Amino acid sequence: MLLDQKRVLITGGSRGIGKAIVERFAEEGAHVLFTYKSNMASALDIVEILSAKGYHVHTVKADVSQQEDCQALVKHVQDTFGGLDILVNNAGITRDTLMLRMSLDQFDDVVNTNLRGVWMLTQALLKPLLKSEKGKIINISSVSGILGNAGQTNYSAAKAGVIGLTKALARELGGRNINVNAIAPGFTKTEMTDKVPQEIIEQALSQIPLKRMGDVKDIANAALFLASNQSDYMTGQTLVVDGGMVMPS
Repeated sequence: MLLDQKRVLITGGSRGIGKAIVERFAEEGAHVLFTYKSNMASALDIVEILSAKGYHVHTVKADVSQQEDCQALVKHVQDTFGGLDILVNNAGITRDTLMLRMSLDQFDDVVNTNLRGVWMLTQALLKPLLKSEKGKIINISSVSGILGNAGQTNYSAAKAGVIGLTKALARELGGRNINVNAIAPGFTKTEMTDKVPQEIIEQALSQIPLKRMGDVKDIANAALFLASNQSDYMTGQTLVVDGGMVMPS
């Protein structure tokens, strides 16, 4: 198994992309701790289902936008695993609206979770990661952070920041045996996109060469690659998983 006995923390693992990563990593032998912010019932269901299959999965409530929660996670990781090998910064929120209508709170909420939270939690967990034989940090960005997206100035700015953070941290940790990479999912079918009007979905599909939305398993498989030793010579990269929507010139 690609992640046999690896100790993993995944934020925002109770639904969508995070849930798919939890499941995929557990299948590959990882010992997984994932966070949820409010959906305790869903988180406990995931633990129950995966534990019944013999997988090692735990969950804890945490809000990565809160420094005290990030610090508490460090203790929880130590108490649960005694260390950490892989961190997946997946937790994220949206507060979409046009910039003319966007409040400062809507901007701050998104940046505080999607960018500041990634920075705070990663900083808090650097010491345990540095003690790992080989550490991996995977940050979930978005194609919105590459292309920009109308109505998402807050989200696009935060996700672009995640890409910059990934590159800078990869340079800082390159000599410390820690790989830092990002994934930029494209238009992926999740609970959030289920609420998108059909005409917007069709417009988006027209821009995707593969002519379909992504599946959360597509993102989970990319995360598995970056978490495994198959990506040991990759760092500071953003792996775009989008059906061809974003193609560099």
